[in-house]
Amino acid sequence: MNILSLFDGMSCGRIAAEQAGFEVENYYASELDKYAIKVTQANWPETIQLGDVTKWREWDIDWAGIDLLIGGSPCQGFSFAGKQLAFDDPRSALFFEYLNILNHIKSVNPNVKFMLENVKMKKEYLDVISNLLGVQPVFINSALVSAQNRQRYYWANWGFSEPEDKNINWGDIREINAPDCHYYTEKGLAWINRHSERTGKELRVWPNNGKCQMLEASMFKNYSGQRFFAVEDTKGLRYISLLECERAQTVPDNYTKHVSNTQRYKMLGNGWTVDVVAHIFKQLTKEG
Repeated sequence: MNILSLFDGMSCGRIAAEQAGFEVENYYASELDKYAIKVTQANWPETIQLGDVTKWREWDIDWAGIDLLIGGSPCQGFSFAGKQLAFDDPRSALFFEYLNILNHIKSVNPNVKFMLENVKMKKEYLDVISNLLGVQPVFINSALVSAQNRQRYYWANWGFSEPEDKNINWGDIREINAPDCHYYTEKGLAWINRHSERTGKELRVWPNNGKCQMLEASMFKNYSGQRFFAVEDTKGLRYISLLECERAQTVPDNYTKHVSNTQRYKMLGNGWTVDVVAHIFKQLTKEG
C-alpha cells in the first residue's frame, strides 16, 4: 500500500497503519513542523517527506499509485474552543488543499481510498465538508479506546462504525511518582486558589476511575484557566506527564522523546488518537 498523509504531524497515521496490519510500500508525508518531522524520521526513517501541502503540484510522486489519502486539516477555525472563523481562517481553509489533492488522485486512480479527521464543529461547516467529500462522517469519542475524552469526526469512503468501549480509565495509564513532570509550587497553587475564587471554578483532580480531558497543542504552557486540573501524586499535585500524554493518545511510550518537552506537548496535543484510526483502518482491511 502507498499512503499519502497530509498535515502529517508526527505520523500517527503510520503507527495506525502498522497496527492495522497494512503492508506499507511507501509512506509520503506532507508536514512543515521540523520537530514533528524529526520525531517521524526517528521512528520511521523510510518516510518520504514532501513538504508544503500548498505546493503539491510540484511533488514528484506517482499519483496513480496512491492507495490511501489521509489527513486531519488544521481545525482552529472550526473548533468550538476557537473563534469559529471556519473557512475564513487560512489554517482551516487548508481543507481545500486536501480536497484538491483528493480530486487529482481520483482523476488518475478512481479507486483511491481516503480518510479525513476533524474537530466537533457547527453543522453548517460539517455539511460543507461532507457534501464536498461525498460521504457522511462518523462521530467518535476517543474515550472508547483510551483514557482521554476527545471528540472527533471521521470521514472515509469505506464502511466503519464506532469501536467498542475498552473501559480504559485514567488510572490505567497514569504514572506514579512521575519523574519528569511539573509539580505545582506554592506560588502556582496560590494562583490556582485565586483563580478559583475569582471564577468559581474548582480545581479538578482526575480520579483513577475517570477520564482525562482532551489534550491540546497549548498544553506545554502547563496550568491555566483553560487547563484547570491536577494529578495527585506521591509528591503532591502535578501536571500531566509526557508519558501520560502519549498513553492518552495511544502512542507508544517514548515515541516523541527525540525533541524538547515543549515540542512533545505541542505535537501530542495536535495528534490523533492512534487506536481510533487503527480501528477505522482495520475496517478497510476487512473490506478487502
